[in-house]
Amino acid sequence: MSWLWLRCRVNFTMNIRCCQRNFCAASSPLVPVPLPSPMETHLWYLVPNEVKSDTLLNQYLELLSPCERENVFRMSGDQLRKRALLARALVRTTISRYQTNCQIHPRSLKFRKNIFGKPEVDWQDVDDRHLPPLHFNISHSSSLIACGVTMNSPIGIDVEEKQRKLKNNILAFARRYFSPYEVELLTAISDPEFQRQELIKLWTLKEAYVKALGRGFSAAPFKTFTIRFRTAMEGGIHVSGHRDSEAFDTVIDSFDDPKNLANNWQFALLDLAGSHYAAICTEKDRTAGGKGTLPMKLTVWRTIPFVEDECVSGTDAVVAIAGLT
Repeated sequence: MSWLWLRCRVNFTMNIRCCQRNFCAASSPLVPVPLPSPMETHLWYLVPNEVKSDTLLNQYLELLSPCERENVFRMSGDQLRKRALLARALVRTTISRYQTNCQIHPRSLKFRKNIFGKPEVDWQDVDDRHLPPLHFNISHSSSLIACGVTMNSPIGIDVEEKQRKLKNNILAFARRYFSPYEVELLTAISDPEFQRQELIKLWTLKEAYVKALGRGFSAAPFKTFTIRFRTAMEGGIHVSGHRDSEAFDTVIDSFDDPKNLANNWQFALLDLAGSHYAAICTEKDRTAGGKGTLPMKLTVWRTIPFVEDECVSGTDAVVAIAGLT
């Protein structure tokens, strides 16, 4: 499949303007969503293969900033360009859903990066003092793109294909990136397929943690911390609609900065859409005091922006995993 927006780069602005009236008439408005409550995470995901309309892809392109468009066109190959476009469109349409008071259009959103390169919304040019303190993070594979949103809490997410293959030996790969405890955990697994699955889960959790810190991978190498699991006496994860999901704690042992990093974070680990593992890391609720960690509430949507949204919490598309087994 080839798209006009990919083939005619020089004329893409003209194409968008010519089609803009049709976009507005044919597409549905973004459905407003209430802001996440304290300790609630919203997760939106998109399956690139479900987006097949040239008109819709052009509509998404029209939402992007000039710099974002250049980055899309700089990608080599139609599929890479498409995924890059969908990732930026998902971020813009997702965040704009929550700005109902001032009705910010997805195209009007501006972004900046912190000193370590983590993207965040830049509200400086928005004339509204009541904008919510939203945090977001995005992750994608070749077949799924996800965006997580929280209020007042840093967030990191990662999605990995369950069938992801490793070019190197699993244990050799683990020794290069993981802590001795994690390598020992994987070494104890005799079944190669189960070992591979557990490595992917662990990688997903570690990447979500580093992204939540917002300091970049060079500032928090995977080998400098260990992820451990234990049954939670208090707290855990509650996935909306999954009452039987088992509670668990994810404990971080940090070799570099244990006071700041070890006890401030909580995780969700999911089987998403039957094809991916998804990890979410957010800061724990500081208001819980000595009463334990409040559960993370998670709501998940599958979306094709401007076409359809489906809340999939409580369905087989979202299955809570109680840590490494």
